[in-house]
Amino acid sequence: MTMKFIGIDLGWRSQPSGLCSLEWIDEQLQLLDLDHKEAIADILTWIDRSVQPDEPAIIAVDAPTLIPNATGSRLPDKLSHKYFGKYHAGCYPANQNLPFADRTINFGLELESRGFAHAPTIEPQKLSRYQIEVFPHPAIVNLFNLERILKYKKGRLSERRLELIKLQNYLLHILPSLSPPLRPWRLGGSFPLEIPTTGAALKATEDQLDSLVCAYVAAYWWYWGEERNLVLGDRTTGYIIIPQRI
Repeated sequence: MTMKFIGIDLGWRSQPSGLCSLEWIDEQLQLLDLDHKEAIADILTWIDRSVQPDEPAIIAVDAPTLIPNATGSRLPDKLSHKYFGKYHAGCYPANQNLPFADRTINFGLELESRGFAHAPTIEPQKLSRYQIEVFPHPAIVNLFNLERILKYKKGRLSERRLELIKLQNYLLHILPSLSPPLRPWRLGGSFPLEIPTTGAALKATEDQLDSLVCAYVAAYWWYWGEERNLVLGDRTTGYIIIPQRI
């Protein structure tokens, strides 16, 4: 039985996106690819190359692909602050009038057109084609039992770099011990990544590591379903899948 897990750290406006591909082989996750693309067309081409039309896969997107509300915040946005605000892990509010809305909604529709149905509920380990919305910050807090988020997105460059090194170390040393286990190296490439010392390169590495978190959350959702995951919201309100605290 094989299943692929795609993580997309989607640039909400015109920023580049981090991309990750994992595959379930021999009862473990193999890291196949880490990439970085800017144009939506290039991201979709990468997905089409990574997952064949008849291949089972789940695509986890760090972006609001379902936004039913014209103004304000979605239910999952509010719930993220309720449950994860104390960890500094509440998410950015989404509504249809914000500049990124068309881009993120249309990306979800592109995935639906490829047969990836939204999966706010799932039958664990059933082979099919799914998409879900995820959010790395609370996932990282719960998977690695942290007291607050890793602050690699804001602040001084040197401090962000140290926090990103922490994230990579957690990915390397903790995910192999979880179920499903991740074998943290890439076929045909190197992992761990060099953590850069300049801003643009650091941001690109951050996007790739976030996409790896997204892909792992996809695998965790598929493997365990609601037994070990939280679902904030639903198909009507929008939803975010977050692993439960271990």
